[in-house]
Amino acid sequence: MAKKILLIDDEELIAKSLQKLLSLHGYKVDVIQDASKALQRIKEEDFDLIISDIRMPEMDGIETIMQIRQYLQESKKQLIPEVLITGYADLDKYEKAKELNVARYVNKPFDNDEFLQITKEILN
Repeated sequence: MAKKILLIDDEELIAKSLQKLLSLHGYKVDVIQDASKALQRIKEEDFDLIISDIRMPEMDGIETIMQIRQYLQESKKQLIPEVLITGYADLDKYEKAKELNVARYVNKPFDNDEFLQITKEILN
């Protein structure tokens, strides 16, 4: 059965590119461009991995991950590994990601093969 990935990114081009890349390698990818909709989606379906952009309008990726974790813990569901991606050098966000102990923190632009390897390592 294909591993399911929730991809949260408000940049349509990046979201579609990552969806295509991951889908071509056998993953089922749900793309959500809004953090609040991602929180709702987590309540409706189980995922094996969350990939989230950090900089998004209204709620950033750090806050989104924190709220998803809170929901999962309150619902007594298993936590889901997360990969945070960003195109901005932001030391504060990097430190917060480290504090959250996310599976990976990846800077854009990234090498597709390297990103696939990261995804594979986390999901296996």
